[in-house]
Amino acid sequence: MRLKFLLLNLIAGIVLSGAFLPFKANALSSSDILVNVTPENPAPNENVGIALNSYAVKLDNVLISWSVGGKTLLSGIGKKSFSLEAPSAGAETNVIATLSLPEGEISTRIVIKPNILVLLWQTDDSYTPPFYRGKAMPSPASQIKVIALPEIKSGSQMINPKNMVYAWKKDFTNNQDGSGYGKNSFVYTSDYLEDSNNISVKASTTDQKFSSEASIAIGTIQPKIVFYKNDANFGTLWEQALQNGHKITNEEIIEASPYFISPKDIRIPFLTWNWSINNSSVEILGTRKNLIPLKVETGVSGTSKIKLEIENIYKIFVSASKEISVEF
Repeated sequence: MRLKFLLLNLIAGIVLSGAFLPFKANALSSSDILVNVTPENPAPNENVGIALNSYAVKLDNVLISWSVGGKTLLSGIGKKSFSLEAPSAGAETNVIATLSLPEGEISTRIVIKPNILVLLWQTDDSYTPPFYRGKAMPSPASQIKVIALPEIKSGSQMINPKNMVYAWKKDFTNNQDGSGYGKNSFVYTSDYLEDSNNISVKASTTDQKFSSEASIAIGTIQPKIVFYKNDANFGTLWEQALQNGHKITNEEIIEASPYFISPKDIRIPFLTWNWSINNSSVEILGTRKNLIPLKVETGVSGTSKIKLEIENIYKIFVSASKEISVEF
């Protein structure tokens, strides 16, 4: 009986001690550490912020070390954020964040590789006169084309922009029809009531390993009319715009140039040309409605007001007007 009692006690002791063996939790891995990079696609030499977060461990109590190129630049308890300057275009920087946990150290690597994305735009239906050296500006309801030119490298090879996927936004709203594979250009119509539109795009490789993004605000302006002298021998004298007090002798032709009005070809009969002299309407014969011939009567002198109002019959917000006083 004594032997049996001792044996039972021994078995009970083994079971009891086993019930209090320490439980070992699953070890953390780098996948348990969330990394947030701001901006997500930095430009060359842009300041970049990196922040760590985790639902598996409280990082405020953890020793965190940050190293770049093998050199520790920041270390301390709860150092969850780190900032640095992005490298130049085509280069990359490797940032290592090391967390010292009771179970051991875990590290996560963040690669900062900036890419360049240039946005160019042009107005497809804005009038400018011959020899104008400036850019045709958009007016309300103008058609504008934006072209994305990404410079993204995979290894030593530059990726063809036509082989990338583009996600376009107009005023921060996704444009599904304009987005997709190879769509590195985006066409839209400027708003009537807004003086600018924000256009942004993200260009990504098909495997989503590399991407770059950019945005641009494209403003609109009201068309304006400038008067020039149309000379019988030299044509339009573009080098000198007419000002108030312009002197007219004998016969002269004044030419109106409606900068940035739509359509681009002002001969298309979408525009109405309303000329007046001293508030009296003047009918212009012929196809060139932007020319008004003037003739000074013999022995008459004084001042007159010449006014022109132009409207687009299909775009109610596209109009321009100009008044000038002339002496004779």
